[in-house]
Amino acid sequence: MTTHTALSQQQTLQILGEEGPIKTSLTKTYDQDGLLIYDININSKEEILPRPITLQWKIPSINVKGIWKPTTDFSKRIQADWEMEHMESRISIDAPVISIFGHDDTNVLTFACSDAISRLEMNARIREEDNYIYCHITFFTEQHYPLKAFKAQLRLDYRNIHFSKTLESVSEWWQNDPALKPVYVPDIAKTPLYSTWYQFHQNLEEDTLLKELEVASQLGYKVVIIDDGWQTNDSNRGYDYTGDWQPDRIPEMADFVARIHALGMKVALWYSVPFCGKKSKAYQRFKGKFLTEDHRWAPVFDPRYPEVREYLITIYTEALTAWNLDGFKLDFIDDFHWYSDTPLYQSDIMDYASINDAVDRLMTDVMQALQKKNPDVFIEFRQKYTGPAMRKYGNMFRAFDCPGDATMNRIRIADIKMLCGETAVHSDMVTWHPEEPVEMAALQLINTLFGVPQLSILLNEIPESHKKMVAFYTEYWNTNKEILLEGDFTPYKPLSNYPMKSVTHRNTQIIGVYDTYVIPMNTTHKNVHILNGQIANEVVVKLQHNFGDYHAEVYDCMGTLVFENTLQLRKGILSIEVPPCGILKLKK
Repeated sequence: MTTHTALSQQQTLQILGEEGPIKTSLTKTYDQDGLLIYDININSKEEILPRPITLQWKIPSINVKGIWKPTTDFSKRIQADWEMEHMESRISIDAPVISIFGHDDTNVLTFACSDAISRLEMNARIREEDNYIYCHITFFTEQHYPLKAFKAQLRLDYRNIHFSKTLESVSEWWQNDPALKPVYVPDIAKTPLYSTWYQFHQNLEEDTLLKELEVASQLGYKVVIIDDGWQTNDSNRGYDYTGDWQPDRIPEMADFVARIHALGMKVALWYSVPFCGKKSKAYQRFKGKFLTEDHRWAPVFDPRYPEVREYLITIYTEALTAWNLDGFKLDFIDDFHWYSDTPLYQSDIMDYASINDAVDRLMTDVMQALQKKNPDVFIEFRQKYTGPAMRKYGNMFRAFDCPGDATMNRIRIADIKMLCGETAVHSDMVTWHPEEPVEMAALQLINTLFGVPQLSILLNEIPESHKKMVAFYTEYWNTNKEILLEGDFTPYKPLSNYPMKSVTHRNTQIIGVYDTYVIPMNTTHKNVHILNGQIANEVVVKLQHNFGDYHAEVYDCMGTLVFENTLQLRKGILSIEVPPCGILKLKK
């Protein structure tokens, strides 16, 4: 064990696991106003297969309410040091950052690592014997090839600000690294999207889909992702036929795409990038060049082979050109990793020893090749592969699948949004039962409005009231998307599943309230919108000052104006009648 520079008079950072010829050094390069950055250097005189090396430190558990991690969803509670596995971060899983937050949402400590490519293990857990939070980052937990040198940075943020702002500053820190520079985000990536998945699954039928898209386009959805099923006539919801990517179910794909373009919509196709099904021709061609064949879905390509990468790049670029595609949903990137039967690195036939580095090269080359043909190409990734490295190749990040779960959609949008900068954040596709009361169905959409809405509903089969609701919210989102996507975003109460969110931009503030919650208002904005994302007939605000007269308009979830008058916003508690899932607009 090596003890290094003190973080404060009470705290020290320790390095555990140093052994043999390996030497470590830790150098503080920045220390100002509660923000510290350390350079980590690990070196050996000769190539060696390192065992795990851990950086560890502790802080007193004072004003600690919970622990935020990129994809913990409902589980943002404090963990004890005897429970739970550690968080894993690598190129296609999560992001190397953890935020410890207080009872008032303030940051206690947010720590992050600059290495967004390699596999790391991280955690922050309480030890009951002394009531300290023990934090650590462990390197080389999945190291299968020797090295001589490794370097990274550790960023420690103790500033007394809202925890979400520390996460946003971590995101900025990452993107300022030339090796993690985000890809361009075209406007089309910030457009409401229709997905085939929840309603069609693999049973795609061209004429039925075109009729749906005609309605979707009229409602304001200008992008469609044609999900799994276009490439095969097999409807068993498996991946046996992945790898060849021929449009068996939609044989005249170019013509089909042209018909969708004529509706005023852009088109993306789904691909499961790692999978090569055993019933494909590609499986025979690449036999022996898989990370594993023992996968629940299909054999997994090994990107350490240059011919594998070239094959995948060619698949996408030829599809873009031949079918005039606008984008791609590249799925299952997180299945590129080490398996128990993964072959060791062979320098004579592989040009990368690291699987993660090979994935980085693959996805970099994919995006560059596609952008040469279409600079506005868009690529969607879903959680958990929405970390800082993935921003290099994807310009749309989607909440992980949560059909029918409005609360989870809201949580996941917020968790992605705090870390993704200008990359477009999309909801999971909203869906609901056609007999759902319209106010209940509206919960699915109103919970997505701080991201880009995605829809997967058979629009020709829903009641007219549902269609009006979709049209109202979509028009509202399109009118206010600059505010919702580019404004200063703050989600509140992470352990309570963000019952309130706020975004401010120029002279407008939009507040979403999703539970029985008194909304604190201390604003001088000329326009204030309150989204009543609950099955309740009122919103309650606590005014910090006298704000004067505002013109008020109240709409129900179908866009019907139900109230219009002048409201006096005086200091104190004010209850305003707003229908369930309705919107209150206040204008000075």
